Parts: sequence; C-alpha cells; structure tokens
Amino acid sequence: MLDVEGIRDVLPHRYPFLLVDRILELVPGKKAVGLKNVTINEGFFEGHFPGHAVMPAVLLVEAMAQVGGVLLLSMTGNKGKLAYFGGMDNVRFRKPVVPGDSVVTEVFVIKNSGRFGKVKAVATVDGQTVAEGEFIFALVERDRSPSEVGAGNDGSEALERVG
Repeated sequence: MLDVEGIRDVLPHRYPFLLVDRILELVPGKKAVGLKNVTINEGFFEGHFPGHAVMPAVLLVEAMAQVGGVLLLSMTGNKGKLAYFGGMDNVRFRKPVVPGDSVVTEVFVIKNSGRFGKVKAVATVDGQTVAEGEFIFALVERDRSPSEVGAGNDGSEALERVG
C-alpha cells in the first residue's frame, strides 16, 4: 500500500493534477489497485457542470492512467522513469462519477517490453463499473526532455506494435 507521499515518490504529478489518493494493493509486474476520493471541493466541479456536478471523463481516464503509471514504474528496471501516456484503446464510460464517490481502479499489466507498457484498467464506484479501457505508455528516463520523446526519437513508432 502507498499513501499520497509514496505515490508522489513514484509519479511526478502534483496538485491539482495528482488524481490518486492511495494505492490499496500493489503487486509489481501484475496488478495495482488505486483509490480516488471525489469531493465537491475539486476545482473542476465549478464549471463541470454548474448545478449538476460530474467528474470530467478525461480526468477519470487520467486517474486510471496514474494508477497504471504507478504499476509500471514499480517494476524492476522502470523505477525512477516517467510513464508518458502513449494511447488508449477500448475506453468506455458506464456511469457518471459525482462528488462523494470513491473511485477504485484496478489495473493489470497486459504487456511490458521495458520501453513500453500496456495495461487494462477498470474503475468502479460501490462495485459498479464506471469506466474501463486499455492504456499504452512509453517509459523514459527522467533526464530526457519532453521534446526528445515522440517523433520517433525514442522508438515511439513501436507504440503501434505494443497496442
């Protein structure tokens, strides 16, 4: 289990973009379970939607991807790297996430090639699936600048083969 400080040791995300409160279970190379408690105090609820607060789907995907990043970066050989979001497949939204919900995301490794990883994520609230999908990541050294990632500079054309 990782608390928020343990997550901050693995991921570079910080407020307001760290969207995982706790890692409830972590089996490196296999599975991670993350928790996001959604409160009305989240800044995005001010505009999404006034009078009908719903967590933006793109932020739900980001929360799921962050749990995937923790899982991939916990693996031997990946510690200290960054997990750049490379793509997503088969993403579906089943139910809105609203203030007061506790989102539990289970993530499983599908593939890991050292430089790339693919995971399957399922987010639930009270045992009901709210979103699911597969996410692809490029795993890069932290000392590389963002401009060096992509455009084939890091073998990103291989993302197609990972997917």
